[in-house]
Amino acid sequence: MPNILVNELLSFIDNSPSMFHATQSIEHKLEENNFTYLDRKDNWNLTNKGKYYTIVNNSCVVAFSINSQNLAEEGFRIIGTHADSPGFRIKPNAQMHKDTYIKLNTETYGGPILATWLDRPLSAAGRVVLKSDNVLHPTIKLLDFKEPIMVIPSLAIHMNRQVNEGIKLNPQKDMLPVLGYIDDSVNKNLLLDFMANKLEVDKQDIFDFGMYLYPCESSCIVGVDKQFISAPRLDNLSMTHSALTGFINGKSDVGINVFVAFDNEEVGSSTKQGANSPLLLHILERISNSIQCDREYFFRSLANSFIISADVAHLYHPNYPEKSDPTTKVLPGKGPAVKIDASCKYTTDSDSYSVFANLCKMHRIPYQVFVNRSDVRGGSTIGPITATQLGLRSIDIGTPMLAMHSARELMSVEDYVYTTAAMEAFYSLR
Repeated sequence: MPNILVNELLSFIDNSPSMFHATQSIEHKLEENNFTYLDRKDNWNLTNKGKYYTIVNNSCVVAFSINSQNLAEEGFRIIGTHADSPGFRIKPNAQMHKDTYIKLNTETYGGPILATWLDRPLSAAGRVVLKSDNVLHPTIKLLDFKEPIMVIPSLAIHMNRQVNEGIKLNPQKDMLPVLGYIDDSVNKNLLLDFMANKLEVDKQDIFDFGMYLYPCESSCIVGVDKQFISAPRLDNLSMTHSALTGFINGKSDVGINVFVAFDNEEVGSSTKQGANSPLLLHILERISNSIQCDREYFFRSLANSFIISADVAHLYHPNYPEKSDPTTKVLPGKGPAVKIDASCKYTTDSDSYSVFANLCKMHRIPYQVFVNRSDVRGGSTIGPITATQLGLRSIDIGTPMLAMHSARELMSVEDYVYTTAAMEAFYSLR
């Protein structure tokens, strides 16, 4: 089972080079398991034991299964993740011509470790918006070039003798990928032509696009004993896949199980498809209304609900032991990490911690605790955002990993398997 599960993760990551493709991958998995698509513009007529999902902006998925209709007493069991990852987005009018080289103008998305993107074969994926007969509803097509078409070359050490002492990279100058070179003047848009050819459309019909760079190397297992997963976008597709797998395999017969993969967490979540929107609140209320059209009933259900904010955690780094908390070290093979922060950057409190700890102990799943050093400001998650939107009991957990926000990240196979087991146990509560 662990080998099958990990191979499924590798395939999921490689087939999800953008948040749009991750959403499509999730949709395919839900359809394979007999979930029914709901259009948010339609009336929802939900039935007990029904399985449903909806999609927002091609980049956010909310799925749920109705296990009973005693919602006021049993509540929602929710796991929230995000499907976007740090990297580079291609700007409009991106083509740049300089001394025969053709480059692309890009901007950072989130907080990537810039140096890790240098000298890698890169491709691009995302969505393209095309002209349609309905002005308010243009045609959307997903696009993945699926081949290396560009590279961001380093400056040779002979021209920068201090390179191994550390350099500061400028995203507007140092991180522009090279598409090729041309001897004469450029009289066409190479990227737009390539895009139109791949989609088999007239380039005049392309209004806009949201395309993101990605490294072409496939995900793999590494280590003498095959103990590590090496892959791009483990933050946060690993947690998304764990939650999705647990959601589909969950065997609860109480309340309603909910899986949500938001977009735009890496840039603050303040979009209609992000956690800092009323999207999830609206969907939960629509579910409640379909069961019993009573707002008091809905608020009672929220009081009996619980949400896991699922985002990767930091693993103790063997080359930088001083970067970890001196008494609380997160080690590989010891299970998912419960994330705790006195400033409430994570939602874990003693109540929610106890819920997760008891769940893991009941199923013999190891778990550990992550805290930042007291002199280091850590990141945050969708947890505090959803807590302020919904007011639910909440916990932040994550599979620990190294090289977070690198073009290629590293995670223990065992920890990924343990996290997925914990997700399934949560969705199987009775």
